[in-house]
Amino acid sequence: MSEFEKGNILYVEDNPDNRNLIRRVLNAEGYFFVEAANAKQAIEKLASEKIDLILMDINMPDMDGYTLTAEIKKMSRFAAIPIVAVTANVMRGDREKSLEAGCDGYIQKPIDIDTLAQQIERFMRRSTNV
Repeated sequence: MSEFEKGNILYVEDNPDNRNLIRRVLNAEGYFFVEAANAKQAIEKLASEKIDLILMDINMPDMDGYTLTAEIKKMSRFAAIPIVAVTANVMRGDREKSLEAGCDGYIQKPIDIDTLAQQIERFMRRSTNV
């Protein structure tokens, strides 16, 4: 059995410290971690890797996560991959804006690493039941 048998997760996040933290947590939980620092890298990773779930930072410099989510959902090859918004935006309506953009869920920053694995498992189960 592979060390990373639970699935492949793409984390689109421009902050390398955030990517490193989430990589450590997800690898320890048995997930294969794929990272992208921007929209261009995210599309390249989607084309070259088998991805089961996308964690999408919303506030990125080149293209925000809402726009990138909408672009990914337009591509038939990737439209069924669940996308979970990861954001510090906690104003009224931010969760709804994420869902309207095509996100399948929402995780608030700062990320609670003690519950992250449970949240990911919930989204992964949902994606396999579609």
